[in-house]
Amino acid sequence: MFKKFLQIFCKTVDKIVMWLGKGASFLMPILAFIVVYEVVARYLFDAPTVWAYDLSLFLFGYIAALGGAYAQQKRSHINVDILYISVSPKVKNIFNIISFSLGVFFLIIVFKMGLVKFEEALEFDYRRQSEWAPVMWHFWIMLCIASSLFILQLVRDIISEVYHLFTGLPLIEKESK
Repeated sequence: MFKKFLQIFCKTVDKIVMWLGKGASFLMPILAFIVVYEVVARYLFDAPTVWAYDLSLFLFGYIAALGGAYAQQKRSHINVDILYISVSPKVKNIFNIISFSLGVFFLIIVFKMGLVKFEEALEFDYRRQSEWAPVMWHFWIMLCIASSLFILQLVRDIISEVYHLFTGLPLIEKESK
């Protein structure tokens, strides 16, 4: 019963992270279009925009932040292999639990700071210091969402690693392609 609950939790987190990670990837062509538009406007027509730079910064931030949890899900983050590949699976579980726990700790701080910055941005109407001067509150909300998503993914991974450490079995069987 408890194993089933853990599996449902892990699969739900996997789906949410996958949807949002892949969803963030759809922002990449929009970002590319904006950059191309700005380059053409600036260098071919000598008419730079006031909004393209700020918008491209926001989109890049969204893509990078929202893609972090998806990269964790795919195990695409950097790993120090010099020790990792030479130890037993149980020690790998312990390494993963420690590093994922440190990640959760760091991301909780990021979430709390993002929340404070969001409240300040609303209260004081923070804007980017540029000619366009867009509001900043949406960026801090996105940072809170992204860090929450990343925390969820790391908690899911910790659960999976702890289960494997104690049972020697994977919590969720990998699907064959």
